Amino acid sequence: MLHTLKVQTKDLAVGMYVSGLDRPWLETPFMIQGFCLESMEEIDRLRNYCEFVFVDVTKSRDPRHPLLRQLRAPRTSIPIKDIFPGRPLKPYPNSSEWREESAQAWLVLDYLVDDVNAIFEHVSDGGTLNVVRLKKSVDPVVESMSRNPDACIWLARLKQHDQYSYQHSLSAAIWAVALGRQLGLPRHDLRSLAIGCMLMDVGKLRLNPDLLKAPRSLSEDETDEMQHHVTHGVDIVRESGIMNQDVLDIVAHHHERYDGSGYPHGLRGDDIPAFARIAGIVDTYDAITSNRSHAKAVSPSNAIKLLYRSRNIDFQSELVEVFIQAVGVYPAGTIVELTTGEVGVVVSEYRTRRLKPKIMMLLDARKYRLREPKLVDLSEMEGGENGSLAIARSLEPGAHDIDLSQLEI
Repeated sequence: MLHTLKVQTKDLAVGMYVSGLDRPWLETPFMIQGFCLESMEEIDRLRNYCEFVFVDVTKSRDPRHPLLRQLRAPRTSIPIKDIFPGRPLKPYPNSSEWREESAQAWLVLDYLVDDVNAIFEHVSDGGTLNVVRLKKSVDPVVESMSRNPDACIWLARLKQHDQYSYQHSLSAAIWAVALGRQLGLPRHDLRSLAIGCMLMDVGKLRLNPDLLKAPRSLSEDETDEMQHHVTHGVDIVRESGIMNQDVLDIVAHHHERYDGSGYPHGLRGDDIPAFARIAGIVDTYDAITSNRSHAKAVSPSNAIKLLYRSRNIDFQSELVEVFIQAVGVYPAGTIVELTTGEVGVVVSEYRTRRLKPKIMMLLDARKYRLREPKLVDLSEMEGGENGSLAIARSLEPGAHDIDLSQLEI
């Protein structure tokens, strides 16, 4: 049985035990990571910083509160094949090494970045989507990720665009293909995921740019306007002539949530199309691991914890767990500190050994920059004097002034 609920701060009550926030604890004045609400003053204070929190029903003083009674009874795990009926699922072996694939991935992502910028700018100026150009740009990325996803994931971290919406579209598409690959979906479905996630926020091009860049919580009217990007997006995609139902589902329903708390229709559970359920996961993961106008990025490991707590609340448990398998706790591009105190960036993983990836070492134990970055394979650091070398913790993006966009492979 799940023991936590996602609760909007406007619905909080005295006696509820807050076990998690919608942002890192360090961005708030709450020094204790987990506390029981003792007064309305505490609730009002919390509302100043958070839109929602996670409440632990087992530690709350009044578990009979109507909101806390929403906890679902134990559910039987759903086989992945039942989530995608009629689709043949087949595992993808890695058919190329990271360094070999990275050269090809660099080229295909360069083309994709240029094409997406041009396509979005054209739509922003009132034009229609160039679907043919988008498909031609997406296909090589899908092929690269089919061979080895780590190279594209790594390079997507490097290619930060000034406009968050554009970069978010690229990164979300890559996360979606990584998840689809882990599920074993056919390549044409991987392309649908990529195109759908590239376009899921295209409706924001019809919103006031100042609204998108607001460095604060939005008012109720502004929130309503922001949510209209879904309707705008569906209109833009339909006007382009796209008939792929999976793509349309992603654009129309990527903000629906598994417990029915999403928008625009409040769909719940299996009423949300499967590809839209995937899109909701990758949309959230990429958003919280990216710097936005109103929030700082969190580390991938903290983002994974947030997703895990949201199983069967915001997102379907089975898909969250496959996503974690796909990207790992330390996906490519994660800044990590080793047990020696040295700092580096994860460049690739071993699918069977998530805690032993390849690391590009950047800082020594005293946190001084190395003259030349060096590649270390933690899976080979067993036995001998280096036997204990391992990842101690992941660091927040930008830690020690490390700028991934300035790194060279």
